Amino acid sequence: MELKRIGILTSGGDAPGMNAAVRAATRCAIYRGLEVIGIRRGFEGLLESDVIPLTSRSVGGIIHRGGTILRTARSERFKKPEGQVEALDRLKELDLDGLILVGGEGTFKGAWALYKKGFPVVGVPGTIDNDIAGTDVTIGFDTAVNTALDAVRKLRDTASSHDRLFIVEVMGRNSGFLASAVALASGAEYVLVPEIPSDVEKLCEKLYNARRQGKTHSLIIVAEGAMSARDLAAKLKDTAGYEARVTVLGHIQRGGSPTAFDATLASRMGAHAVKALLEGQSGIMTGSLWGQMVAHPLPVAWEEKKPLSDEVLSLMEMLSI
Repeated sequence: MELKRIGILTSGGDAPGMNAAVRAATRCAIYRGLEVIGIRRGFEGLLESDVIPLTSRSVGGIIHRGGTILRTARSERFKKPEGQVEALDRLKELDLDGLILVGGEGTFKGAWALYKKGFPVVGVPGTIDNDIAGTDVTIGFDTAVNTALDAVRKLRDTASSHDRLFIVEVMGRNSGFLASAVALASGAEYVLVPEIPSDVEKLCEKLYNARRQGKTHSLIIVAEGAMSARDLAAKLKDTAGYEARVTVLGHIQRGGSPTAFDATLASRMGAHAVKALLEGQSGIMTGSLWGQMVAHPLPVAWEEKKPLSDEVLSLMEMLSI
């Protein structure tokens, strides 16, 4: 099938760099002679045919903006088989020949449902969690790490001034990539991640030994999927009498302009998605491995487990003494 008109949508949680991906995909598609339609509010917007034309000018000036100009929403209707059939009808009514979807695992599962019904799709991994297998890094992760790191460094200044124990909760859902990266870069004494069972007694022992060696303040980074920071503070108080100050960074980690790394990564992935569609590839996601653009079948995103780096965790253990 000849490609003439494609759609682009963003879905799930927003991530810094999504706009850069939309910009790159739009301009590369137009450069190749394609018409581009932006679908607003993800799959819900698709079901409602909430679309706008995308041109080289309309995506100008968005590469530095956080969030997504196409906006995003979750759709319960699309999760049902009848909703997916309806979405396919909307795609046909819009006269689209292919669809690029920027998002995380949930977005890719939706894309896969459309692919199984015969519609050409390519996924672009955009999530601050960095939990998508098949790519070393996802769009938005680097920016989220730096956003959280900036806040943690400020908290460390206060912790050292007042000889206090601080617990900082970062996002990451069921993944510890964000927490471990922030912990290593900030010099935190301990990190709790979903992939490793939490050992509060071991943590108390580590804090006690640090005190004996003259350390007057400590910093703990906890991933939201491992344990809430408030629950950890309560356990530390009950177990060893430690008083901790708690900071939950929350959705601030999703906002802000993308770093140079994320803007570049997103641009390359958006361009690669267009190239894949033009080459007749479908049911795939773009990825970056060792700095090179690659493609994998969409199910890799949820069927394969992306492991945390043992090297990073081991290095943290050595550096936090």
